[in-house]
Amino acid sequence: MKLLISCSEEVRAALQGGQPVVALESTIISHGMPWPQNMETALALEKIVREEGAIPATIALLDGRIQVGLSAAEIERLAAPESEVVKCSLRDLAVVLQRKALGATTVAGTLFAAAGAGIRFFATGGIGGVHRGGEQSLDISADLPQLARSQVAVVSAGAKSILDLPRTLEYLETLGVPVIGWQTDEFPAFFTRSSGQPVAHRYDSEEHLAKALKIQWSLPLPQGVLVANPIPEAFEPEAEPIQRATEQALAEAKEQNIYGKALTPFLLSRVEQLSGGLSLSANVKLVENNARLAARLARAYAIS
Repeated sequence: MKLLISCSEEVRAALQGGQPVVALESTIISHGMPWPQNMETALALEKIVREEGAIPATIALLDGRIQVGLSAAEIERLAAPESEVVKCSLRDLAVVLQRKALGATTVAGTLFAAAGAGIRFFATGGIGGVHRGGEQSLDISADLPQLARSQVAVVSAGAKSILDLPRTLEYLETLGVPVIGWQTDEFPAFFTRSSGQPVAHRYDSEEHLAKALKIQWSLPLPQGVLVANPIPEAFEPEAEPIQRATEQALAEAKEQNIYGKALTPFLLSRVEQLSGGLSLSANVKLVENNARLAARLARAYAIS
């Protein structure tokens, strides 16, 4: 499989030299945001990672290979509104590679590629999880089991607020995935800082968390770690409009029989529309915040 994972020269040199590297997903480019915000955000994330002393490694499927580390032209190819991009979770990888189609990796797909390339840190917006009503539908994101078998620290603003957060946390506990609150005792709810759900562990120091990650991966355990990083207070939108938009979007999805891999992009798009753009601006700020923390942790890990 390593033959199908191709690192850019910059990423390869950084990994070989023990430099900090941060993986970035590409679904946020192709399916998470509209043009041109998607392109602008993708480039901004790479810039933030560099400013914090790490090397960015945006991941996507290009021409029959999993590419770890993209050029600006390759990012634009994913972002362009006329591009046909397949949203790639684990089940899609082989088919998209065989067809040499353009594919954007979800959290699960990015985790797989990052672990395969030897990257320990990954910044995203929010992970997938147990969908509302998942106790009947069994609609559970592949992100969770993949996190349980990838020794990667995922920095996110919790799980997407469209999900069942208590059941998502329960499932992560079952899988043995440590959930660590970054400077918080509460699991963030993606767009908002508060979910009412406590986290089992908290860290306030990058150095101390990096040391804990070293210990985690020195143990004979396959799990990754979820670092829950709340959106900065200055950019947190009011909870009520977001919640109202989310409930309406969920109802519309049910009425229109939208499910599976089409559900999350639909919900995020509708929440953005119904909230008057509040969710999009918050999404940009929270993922930038996650990229900054992931780079700082990667740097602390490299020197610890």
